[in-house]
Amino acid sequence: MIFITVKFPVRPERSEQWLDIVHDFTTATRAEPGNLFYEWSRSVDDPNEFVLVEGFRDGEAGRAHVESDHFKKAMEDLSYAIAAKPKIISVELPDRQGWDLMGELSPREA
Repeated sequence: MIFITVKFPVRPERSEQWLDIVHDFTTATRAEPGNLFYEWSRSVDDPNEFVLVEGFRDGEAGRAHVESDHFKKAMEDLSYAIAAKPKIISVELPDRQGWDLMGELSPREA
């Protein structure tokens, strides 16, 4: 599995529109056969920063993603909404196909 986390610093005047701006890109990416998950969150510390957590089946699926027309279009479109270059962590995790359950925490009855 290719596991990627990206922090997007968004221009303050575009922050409230960010999820609309990335909507089509998100929908198209989630429809890719090799996509395992593609999830957006907003930073609790900086309202102008959005965090993307994404996973792809393998390197081939990741390559297909960055070579797709919707990726290329998004890179152009998003460049007008970001305040600085995004920060990324991308790692390959062998023999993984998604999320595991956390062993240290389980829900309890109140």
